Amino acid sequence: MSRPRPMPRLLGALTLALVALAGCSSLSHEPQPVAVNIVAINDLHGYLQANPFSFKDPSAPGGVRKLQAGGVATLGGMLDQLRQQDPQLLFIGAGDLVGGSPPLSAMWADEPTLDALRQMGMKLSAIGNHELDNGKAEFLRQLNGGCQSSRPDKACQFRPDYPGAGFPYLAANLMDSDTGKPLLPAYRIEQVHGVKVAFVGAVLRDVASVVSAKGMRGLQVADEADSINKLIPELKAQGANAIVAVVHQGGSTPEPFDKPDCSQLSGDIVDVAKRLDPAVDVLISAHSHQGYLCKVGPLLVTQGNSYGHLLTHLTLQVTPGQHRVTSIQALNLVADPARYPQDPALARLQQDVEARSNQVLLKPVGAIAASPISRRTDAAGEMPLGDLIADAHLAGGQANGARIAFMNNGGIRSDLALEPGQSKINYGQLATLQPFNNNLIAFDLTGQQIEQLLNQQWKGTEDANILQVSRGFSYRWDAKRPVDSRVVPGSIRLDGQPLRADASYRLVMNGFLADGGDRFSLFKSGINRSDLGISDLDAMLRYVGDMDRQGKPVGSATSAGRIQRSN
Repeated sequence: MSRPRPMPRLLGALTLALVALAGCSSLSHEPQPVAVNIVAINDLHGYLQANPFSFKDPSAPGGVRKLQAGGVATLGGMLDQLRQQDPQLLFIGAGDLVGGSPPLSAMWADEPTLDALRQMGMKLSAIGNHELDNGKAEFLRQLNGGCQSSRPDKACQFRPDYPGAGFPYLAANLMDSDTGKPLLPAYRIEQVHGVKVAFVGAVLRDVASVVSAKGMRGLQVADEADSINKLIPELKAQGANAIVAVVHQGGSTPEPFDKPDCSQLSGDIVDVAKRLDPAVDVLISAHSHQGYLCKVGPLLVTQGNSYGHLLTHLTLQVTPGQHRVTSIQALNLVADPARYPQDPALARLQQDVEARSNQVLLKPVGAIAASPISRRTDAAGEMPLGDLIADAHLAGGQANGARIAFMNNGGIRSDLALEPGQSKINYGQLATLQPFNNNLIAFDLTGQQIEQLLNQQWKGTEDANILQVSRGFSYRWDAKRPVDSRVVPGSIRLDGQPLRADASYRLVMNGFLADGGDRFSLFKSGINRSDLGISDLDAMLRYVGDMDRQGKPVGSATSAGRIQRSN
């Protein structure tokens, strides 16, 4: 007996049901994005302790919130909390983790800071310019461990068996010219939550302008974006599901450090961002000590201020099996010790460093005539602290015949101020000002060369890089004059007398500047050069101490008017 045929309506319903089931089956095989958490720090500069941080906050008195932020114990506590949410979190650096450091870290060759970062579980870092302050060999020692150092008075003094950083540094564009090979790995791929995240590092291509000639010996640098772009096919071939560029170069914006998708970013990093291959999913930047979460076109560009004030927390939604990032959430988190409990092990490390350091750092040196003595520049570009440092360098060079001292702004790392109950500035505070320990160099330039040198302060742009000058030296500049001749002719004076174009004058300055640092190339033309065998810090210590013994506190709350501006 034959069965009755299904009704057409029933057949249609069955067909639709089967199609729906098939659709559900295909949807269930579509890979779902997974959350990858990255926490970045940049420009820590060996700041083991919390230090002043201020930012605009309408709810704060005067519209500015001020606090002590950072410190390795607090940073470690933040990471502890974030790892409770995601144990596979990736903690990375964007360079200048060490170098230009306060004496608490610098007196131990920054080994305690690298120890702290190792304890925090740092996975990798791009190299910055300050990692090269003491040259290639010393950087490689800090990276790989050991005690054979150009700084035997500092290396392996905190612990006798320094093991190395414990994490790799990356640089796609830094070549060892002695071997013809890259100094460091260009990238590293981390596997987390079943996906591969590629990190590609680079240092600013103009690193030679901010590192001493000695520090750059044996090194060559290529373009950041070009070097990263060349690696994209290789990263794709290795199955990278996300690509993160970590570049030690930066910019600035007037927008708040925590504003999502800020749009007014300017500076050198913008050009890098625009030229990066579209395969790069996010750009973590550094160097300019700014905080921002900006977009350059479709590309997210971030930076986390400096000195441990902020941690940048990125959450990438990454698709397994594909190179596809569907979204990125970005936050700049303030390292507020009042908000985050300290990591106990890092708190013990910090206390150990402080206890062993303070017997040297707290030693009084001399009195100051004002507090604070600021590194804030006036309208002409002069700063009170720049006056003081230049005077100290001049005093250090006078036995060698020096009559003029110059100081670069980038070498002045903090204000100078007495703490409550303190009557004299101590060693640690003066060492914080000038942490690089560059020897003073003296040489001769003509009056004409000095005028040309002063006109280099504008370097073909509207942004000035005004040098600080010693007592007895003065000049005037006019913002309405052409960029390459803004110094008013005839205005340069030494001890009240006009500088003669054909006369020779002996100058003194730190070795970085003497070698043409900060693009002041004319300093390299100086003749009769002498290394005075005294560091910039020792010159300052000697000057403040000598003046104190004479009953003459040093410094001023305002600049001395050695540099004057007409417009």
